[in-house]
Amino acid sequence: MARIFESWLLHANRRPKILIADDQPINIRVLYEIFSADCDVYMATSGAHTIRLCQRELPDLVLLDVVMDDVDGHEVCRLLKADPLTSAIPIIFVTSQSREADEVMALQLGAVDFITKPINPLIVRARVSTHLTLKLQGDLLRASALLDGLTGVANRRKFDEDLQADWRQCLRENVPLSLILLDIDYFKRYNDRYGHQAGDSCLKSVAKALSEMLRRPYDSVARYGGEEFACLLPKTDLQGAVGIAEKMQAHVRELGIEHLGSDIERVVTISLGVATVVPNADFDAYGLLEAADKHLYQAKRTGRARVSSSAAGL
Repeated sequence: MARIFESWLLHANRRPKILIADDQPINIRVLYEIFSADCDVYMATSGAHTIRLCQRELPDLVLLDVVMDDVDGHEVCRLLKADPLTSAIPIIFVTSQSREADEVMALQLGAVDFITKPINPLIVRARVSTHLTLKLQGDLLRASALLDGLTGVANRRKFDEDLQADWRQCLRENVPLSLILLDIDYFKRYNDRYGHQAGDSCLKSVAKALSEMLRRPYDSVARYGGEEFACLLPKTDLQGAVGIAEKMQAHVRELGIEHLGSDIERVVTISLGVATVVPNADFDAYGLLEAADKHLYQAKRTGRARVSSSAAGL
C-alpha cells in the first residue's frame, strides 16, 4: 500500500480518496483504521449520503455495503454507474452476503470486486491496492488523451466534459458558473507574416499565460479550436470573471510577442467574451456557451483587444 500511496503523490500530486459506505459505524471504523494512514477517507452511513458524497468529492474508490436502511448498496451502485459524473468510480462491495449469486449480481451491476465480512485486513488492503493502481493508470491515460498536443492545456473534448460536469455541480449548489471565450487577434495574419512555427510558439505562449491567471484547482482552460481558447470558472460571478478576463488580456499583451500585421497594436492581443449564469432548468450549458460566443463576437466587432460581458439567462 505504501508504494501505491507514493505513486499517487508522484503522479497525481495527492493522496487517493476512498469512500466507506456502511450503516454500521463499527464496520466503518475498522476500514478507516486500515486506510486512513495512506488515503483521504470519507464516510457515509446511508445510500443517499453515499451518492451525495460521490457527486461532491469524486472518490477514487468506494467500499460499499449492500444492506443499508434507505437506499441499498445495489441501487446505489446502479445510480452511480448511470451518472456520467460518477460512472468511472470503481466500487468494491464489502458485505455479509456470501452466496455466489450475490457476487455475480454485484459484478453485473458494475462493481470491480466483492469482499465478504468479516473482513481480513490483509486481503482488503491487497485488493484495494490493486484497484487503486488500475484507477491511477486509467486516470493518467485519460488525462493524456484529453490534452491538446500542441499547447498542453485541455482539448475540446475535455472542455465539453468539464462544461457538463461544472454545470451539474453549480446547479446542485445553486452558485454561478462563468465562461470566458477568447481568441488571438488577427492570428491568420500572424501566421502569414511569421510562419506556422512561430504561430505554434505563439499559441503555446498564450496558453501558458492564460493558465497562469487561474489560481483555483477547479478552474480550467482549454484550446477550443484553432486560435480560440475557453476558460471555465465555477463558483465565480460576473464581476469576478470579468476581472480574470482583464488580467488575461493584460498578461498576454505583456508577453510582448511582435505582431506587425495587427491593426490594433504591435504585439499579440486577445479578444474575450464573458458570460455568467446560475444554472437552472430554463437555461442549459450550451446557452452559456452561446452567450459567451456572442460576447466574443461583440468584442471583435467593436475593435478587438477588449472584454465584452453579461450575465446570461437571468
